[in-house]
Amino acid sequence: MLEVDAINSFYGQSQVLFDMSLTVNDGEVVTLMGRNGMGKTTTIRSIMGLTPARRGTIRFKNKEITAQSPYRIARLGIGLVPEGRLISPNLSVEENLIATANSGPAGTGRWDIAAVWNMFPKLRERKNSMGNQISGGEQQMLAIARALMTNPELLLLDEATEGLAPLIRQEIWYCLRNLKEEGQSILVIDKNMQALTDIADRHYIIEKGSVVWEGTSRMLLKDDAVKHQYLGI
Repeated sequence: MLEVDAINSFYGQSQVLFDMSLTVNDGEVVTLMGRNGMGKTTTIRSIMGLTPARRGTIRFKNKEITAQSPYRIARLGIGLVPEGRLISPNLSVEENLIATANSGPAGTGRWDIAAVWNMFPKLRERKNSMGNQISGGEQQMLAIARALMTNPELLLLDEATEGLAPLIRQEIWYCLRNLKEEGQSILVIDKNMQALTDIADRHYIIEKGSVVWEGTSRMLLKDDAVKHQYLGI
């Protein structure tokens, strides 16, 4: 579904990604892990066209999207849950969802307001609250729900549970497990290795803008040297 092939991305003259490569297959949950400042968010931004790659290629469903505008990439079927959530504070919870609603690239997407309320009953209870009146956990649920309302074929989550209380984290992981069971393709960044290895099919570890390790959950759990060297565990 997604193929990132040897991309190089920069902020001004400062290079952040060095021949960064990864793939996400249809129905897979794939993680991108590594210490802070290693290029994980830049990888997500490059996929979405927010920090365009200067070299290398990015393909989505066999179509090159490297030079596409972010809104065109979103229309092709990639939904983003950004770091920091970026909820519109002056819109209600329901209005935040309606603002992004789309039937998806095939026009047959199943995510609408009713489906979101069913997945996130807490949001239904707060549907008339403004975006800046709900808790951080509720904002993260709203950010995920907002992305789902675009009916994406691939969901990107940058720092899925950062700064959230343990109970809220559990709800987020429960949501992602449900999405996986429904066949949703997901690329997720997070620091919770135990939760990630429970849910994901494959993992990439990034160090200084390049992949230094990739493999399955079983392989990662057994490799103490890799966990210590690149994840600080």
